[in-house]
Amino acid sequence: EQFEVNNFLSIKTPFISGINLTITNLSLYSIFTFLIILLIHYLGNNDTRLIPSRWSIALESLFATLNSMVREQIGLYKEIFFPFIYSLFIFILVANLIGTVPYSFTINTSIVVTIGLSFTILIGVTIMAVSLHKLNFFSLFVPNGTPLVLVPLLVLIEMVSYLARAFSLGIRLFANMCAGHTLLKILSTFLYKMFSHSLLIFIVTLIPFAIFLAIWGLELAVAVIQAYVFVVLTCS
Repeated sequence: EQFEVNNFLSIKTPFISGINLTITNLSLYSIFTFLIILLIHYLGNNDTRLIPSRWSIALESLFATLNSMVREQIGLYKEIFFPFIYSLFIFILVANLIGTVPYSFTINTSIVVTIGLSFTILIGVTIMAVSLHKLNFFSLFVPNGTPLVLVPLLVLIEMVSYLARAFSLGIRLFANMCAGHTLLKILSTFLYKMFSHSLLIFIVTLIPFAIFLAIWGLELAVAVIQAYVFVVLTCS
């Protein structure tokens, strides 16, 4: 049930009859993620103070880390794309971390979101590449030194490989988040039944509960790593 998209609120539009505005848990948590991002950056605003706050130091450290990653991946002269990379990382990171809270919903466990992100990036990159390189862009699908007879076959293979990047980028994020959340759901359900059984079983269950907390901490690390991997593969 944790991964199901359900209607949260249905609102009748006052101006257009017969059309209802439906808010699902997916859209609600997307708005919630956006508001949390705004709150984090509001708290990180230094307001020209001489001594920066902890929020400001944390955001500046994150900014510097991502900036160095972008420079290594796409070069200094392409740093103009950094605001997009930074926004993408923050959105995925906050959404993943919200999903680690019990009884919450992770928007990145919806394949519509992850595939939508990856294909939007692919379409945007393709449009930009065509506008910059014109017809030279299509030379990407024809390796150098290819015999003329093999050109149609290799163009088809390279095009499939090019499109498969979008699928792999979105499915990787979707699969990793689903796998970790499914494991936590199974273990928490099992531990809940053990804790509610008897006093002796309650005491014995404290050992696997400590292991569960370690796995939950690992899931927090996975949430951060998957956001970083997603933006690194976007740059590459």
